[in-house]
Amino acid sequence: MQRRRRTIVLVILLLIVAAVSWFSLRQYLHHPDALWRIVSQQCVPHQRDNQNPEPCAKVDLRSGYALLKDINGPLQYLLLPTVKMKGMESPELLQAKTANFFWLAWQQRAVMSQRRGAYVPDEVISLTINSTTGRTQNQLHIHISCLRPDVRSQLNQYAKSLNSDWQNFPVPLAGNVYIARKVTEAEFLQRSPFIMLASQVPQAREHMGRYSLAMAQLRDGEWVALATERNLLRLNLASAEQLQDHSCELLK
Repeated sequence: MQRRRRTIVLVILLLIVAAVSWFSLRQYLHHPDALWRIVSQQCVPHQRDNQNPEPCAKVDLRSGYALLKDINGPLQYLLLPTVKMKGMESPELLQAKTANFFWLAWQQRAVMSQRRGAYVPDEVISLTINSTTGRTQNQLHIHISCLRPDVRSQLNQYAKSLNSDWQNFPVPLAGNVYIARKVTEAEFLQRSPFIMLASQVPQAREHMGRYSLAMAQLRDGEWVALATERNLLRLNLASAEQLQDHSCELLK
């Protein structure tokens, strides 16, 4: 009886320690500079000094990005610059010399298959970045994760109505209005979606922080770029991450 009580007490203590540790991690990650601290104080130094990117999955010092497993979802990863860069509003994103972070994120999509232990089809994968009001972190990060099943279905249904010009997507996506355009592989490689948005949508360049971007591949092999603008009257904080399903129902 006494041994049983000791076992129960030990289990309770272990649960308390686990809960406190999880709470501490959540609190740490809720700090707006948490991602930047992880990349700049851990991943980059570890890669530079020991050729070990932990806790990141990868650090490419030449191309200037880190790949980090997100705590949400079994397969979600984040791609982040290894230099300080806040997000959508960062002027560096509109400079030709800046890395094409969306293209780099797409090139790292195989990490989802590796973690799953089975192939994750390209049509399941999406890339998103949130606006200044739709994010919690002040270090640019692109979400590499699964599409929502309903969004995948809508993209398939209306793909033929899209072209290389930005236009309103025919129906709301996840309850919000989006603009969309097709992107060829050659264009995706040469121009970042940030520059596409800033150079082709009126007044977007002056208000990039209001926008959120997403990329997904279409059945014909091209991509669709999606953007939504903050609209507080419609309760739209411009968080394209809403198009993603971090539980990856499409794989089930």
